[in-house]
Amino acid sequence: MDIANLRREYLHAALSEAEVDPDPMRQFERWLAEAISAELPEPTAMTLATADAGGRPSARIVLLKRADAEGFVFFTNYQSRKGSELAVRPEAALLFHWVELERQVRVEGKVAQVAPGDSDAYFATRPVESRIGAWASPQSRVISDRAWLEREFSAARERLSTGSELPRPSHWGGYRVVPQTLEFWQGRRSRLHDRICYRLDGAHWRIERLAP
Repeated sequence: MDIANLRREYLHAALSEAEVDPDPMRQFERWLAEAISAELPEPTAMTLATADAGGRPSARIVLLKRADAEGFVFFTNYQSRKGSELAVRPEAALLFHWVELERQVRVEGKVAQVAPGDSDAYFATRPVESRIGAWASPQSRVISDRAWLEREFSAARERLSTGSELPRPSHWGGYRVVPQTLEFWQGRRSRLHDRICYRLDGAHWRIERLAP
């Protein structure tokens, strides 16, 4: 297969400085709502990129659970690789890619843990077995095999209450990415894509067009 010749034209829409919202989070909410309305698969999926103390990057897909004026929130195991990297370098990049709409959103910013009460509230909404899994899985650590994980899950299910009061483990919770730059990318014909970038300048957002 000659993958170098796999290509398509982007013809779905355009994006101009005149039509975007002055507030990038409101612009993001607009695009996210359109992705959800289009019934795209996993519209809240985003690539999360972090780096360790030596600057070595890593990336993975996580799910957005909240987006508001304060930033983008996701939840995970604080002892996972991403948690360990955020502990030493509390900065991250996010990437949303809505293929069917020929759109991307890129986010860069500082990261901090959300308040414990916010993590408790979200954890309580998760399915019971997902909550048990948060206790059972030592995320990102080497394990012997699948059978070991199944045994740990079964043991955790026996050990813990499976009611609505199942507690949140202290090693699990939320992070908020507080954006300093956001870029909205709309695919266009001939690779002349529209790229509208918001940069935080003091207390205000500066809007710029980037060359594709």
